[in-house]
Amino acid sequence: MDIRIEKVAPGNLKAKPDESALGFGRHRTDHMFVMTYDEGQGWHDAAIMPYQDFALDPAAMVLHYGQAIFEGLKAYRGKDDAIFLFRPMDNLRRMSLSAERMCMPRIPEQEVCEALKTLVNIEQEWVPRAQGATLYIRPTMIATEAGLGVRPAKRYLFFIILSPVGAYYPEGFNPVSIFVTDTHVRAVPGGVGNAKTAGNYAASIRAAVEAQRQGYTQVLWLDAVHRKYVEEVGTMNIFFVLDNEVITPPLSGSILAGITRDSVLQLVRDWGRTVAERPIAIDEILTASQTGRLQEVFGTGTAAVISPVGSLYYQGQSCEVNHGRTGPLSQRLFDELQGIQYGRQPDPHNWIVRL
Repeated sequence: MDIRIEKVAPGNLKAKPDESALGFGRHRTDHMFVMTYDEGQGWHDAAIMPYQDFALDPAAMVLHYGQAIFEGLKAYRGKDDAIFLFRPMDNLRRMSLSAERMCMPRIPEQEVCEALKTLVNIEQEWVPRAQGATLYIRPTMIATEAGLGVRPAKRYLFFIILSPVGAYYPEGFNPVSIFVTDTHVRAVPGGVGNAKTAGNYAASIRAAVEAQRQGYTQVLWLDAVHRKYVEEVGTMNIFFVLDNEVITPPLSGSILAGITRDSVLQLVRDWGRTVAERPIAIDEILTASQTGRLQEVFGTGTAAVISPVGSLYYQGQSCEVNHGRTGPLSQRLFDELQGIQYGRQPDPHNWIVRL
């Protein structure tokens, strides 16, 4: 892929934010990557350019019919001041699967990965040095053809923007409280729940707002058919440790195939733990809690990595997990993944890419 590179003049570079108060998603770097797709021509006009606004026709089809997908991954500043990416090709392959589901063009994954690495190299001073802070990477594709009428668009814009971030949750790596909703649903079998498309997140906002108003960090979704089987948290896949068995809902088409989820499954199997990908009902979890069999609950995702759950609230009943403390498996997984991501630990599965 030929990439035109236009850099910001040195005197116009942005001031770097305080790394101790980054928050999540509040800051953007100086440059971004863009390329355009036209039916019959394919992907073209790839460029790294100064971060800037887009101009869209009011009839741009993304605004009316929701063809928008994205990914999220991170760059880590680790050992010897080196910069690492974690499983970038897996994110880009998943993006192509999301594109297929939304009738959008696949991206040239290897070429985009090289463009991503070039962009991060240009912006390497934006990769934080503070403990736990990272550079969040957001590849996105939207339908930009101007037209009214429900059909796949013929023109798309793909772009990558970067944002230095701190912890996703204000709690940091401390147990969060989760509200289990049986009123709202996120996705149904045969729908787009396994695609990382913008509409999935729009559908989740109301329940998340209601949960936060009641003092909970996130929402745990139940299946849309029976309203009894656990699916995922709004921003994470979910795991339970029950009688020393590590359990997570299966990839049945209505939840996202998380990269961190897959990494956790691989690690716990490496460690000889018993693992099950199976349906698990919220009633089974509550009963296990009451009988002392529920040992840990944690979420997994790029943004939070591992997020221990200290309590679940369902239908007026609060279920405390591990006395509200971080469990040993949650801690071990967090330490192991962070060690690999920052280049401090052996990487037996070749997950990291050093820039």
